Amino acid sequence: MHNQAPSFPARYWHTLEDQRVQCDVCPRFCRLHEGQQGLCFVRANQGGKLVLTTYGRSSGYCIDPIEKKPLNHFLPGSAVLSFGTAGCNLACKFCQNWDISKSREVDTLADEASPELIARAAKALGCQSVAYTYNDPVIFLEYAVDVARECRKLDIKSVAVTAGYICPEPAREFFQYMDAANVDLKSFSEDFYFKIAGGHLQPVLDTLVYLKKKTNVWLELTTLLIPGENDTDEEIDAMTQWVVSALGSDVPMHFTAFHPDWKMLDHAPTPLATLSRAREIARKNGVRYAYTGNAHDRVGGSTLCHKCGATLIDRDWYELLGWNLDAQGHCRACGTPCAGVFAATPGNWGAKRQPVRLRDFV
Repeated sequence: MHNQAPSFPARYWHTLEDQRVQCDVCPRFCRLHEGQQGLCFVRANQGGKLVLTTYGRSSGYCIDPIEKKPLNHFLPGSAVLSFGTAGCNLACKFCQNWDISKSREVDTLADEASPELIARAAKALGCQSVAYTYNDPVIFLEYAVDVARECRKLDIKSVAVTAGYICPEPAREFFQYMDAANVDLKSFSEDFYFKIAGGHLQPVLDTLVYLKKKTNVWLELTTLLIPGENDTDEEIDAMTQWVVSALGSDVPMHFTAFHPDWKMLDHAPTPLATLSRAREIARKNGVRYAYTGNAHDRVGGSTLCHKCGATLIDRDWYELLGWNLDAQGHCRACGTPCAGVFAATPGNWGAKRQPVRLRDFV
């Protein structure tokens, strides 16, 4: 363990006239004096240059079901090696991973691992993919890209779990190495983004359109519905209509339950009825694959054929109970293709979560 975080040369920044450096990775454009860190805590001005202070360090590694990301249409049933670092470039008052994303402590970063080691460990553990998650990977872009490059050499896929709060140029580099992304569309309200998430809506919408129109990254969306904040029929209606018109009917949407956390302990948990209502609004507006999450709802967690209504993938939490897709990913009942990235047979990882220590693979 290092006593202080090692620094790695960062990309996407420039020097201002007053000798501060401006980070150009995300729309915050943090302007930093010598020794200052950005809001994300991990990009800093050291010696007049922007550095990433968490390269090669992680807050822990875990094997998860891919459905936990959540991704329901990307190699269902498979195991994914998940890791994150520290910090975040948004300031969501409802953050469910705040102990990691809001950490200023290098001690949060329990494990050291080179990109090669992560890829090798994923392969040895039987994981089909690596997920950059727990905190937002756009803030450790340089590390994530290097890991993804090594994973690609071993035919391991890369999954970004992100809020999509990133500028266009770094987005092009970052997503070039990603095979799938689950993007948090936190709300369809600029007011919500500004007051509750500490950001802006439009850059996220721009990222989503870029991902769908300009890349081959498999895309799914997640919206955490918070009672009294972003759960009205009107907002869900507007959001889902935009998704269908701007991104298409095949982008899966996950409506997930909030539980009181971080700075929103005064809000009640989300009732299942709210999630089910959102799912129905989405389906009415043409979203073919709408899901409920963070709640026990077998119907809302299962994948249905948009043509004949047959259950294609029967899920109970993260467990696959039934599989009715043929080897080409078509409905066995009517032959209609299901959008997604599917293997000829589903994985059998199940619902278990398995922490791992990468030092075992050195």
